[in-house]
Amino acid sequence: MRLTLHTRGPQPADEVWERYAVPARWPEWAPYILGVDTAADRIRPGVTGQVRGPLGVTVSFAVTEVDERARTWAWDVALGASASPLNRVRLSLDHGVRPSGAGTRTWLTVHGPPAVVLPYLVPARLSLEMLVRRPARAR
Repeated sequence: MRLTLHTRGPQPADEVWERYAVPARWPEWAPYILGVDTAADRIRPGVTGQVRGPLGVTVSFAVTEVDERARTWAWDVALGASASPLNRVRLSLDHGVRPSGAGTRTWLTVHGPPAVVLPYLVPARLSLEMLVRRPARAR
């Protein structure tokens, strides 16, 4: 199954892109991300790591594509502790950011099994809204 979500908000495209490009910032706009474990300071093809979620859920990820100029990126995620790759649930996610009027338009396309994609749409929509609407935290 493949589904795409779109949203617009007042935050500048450069700020929204940085929220994507720096994994340590993902918990700022995705309330279900409790932390990100990766050696990378910035996304680039080949970056791997784990996203920690509620209830001890951990998702492994690998960034597959990044185009800084176009502000697009893609990654594959896998949920499941099984040693066998066949027993893991996998999703592919494509993201993009574009300036739009006084703010930003962003999108997410999710590819994966319907039993996983459909329940993920609610937290994904919430995260996209926060990504483009929430002011940056002071650092």
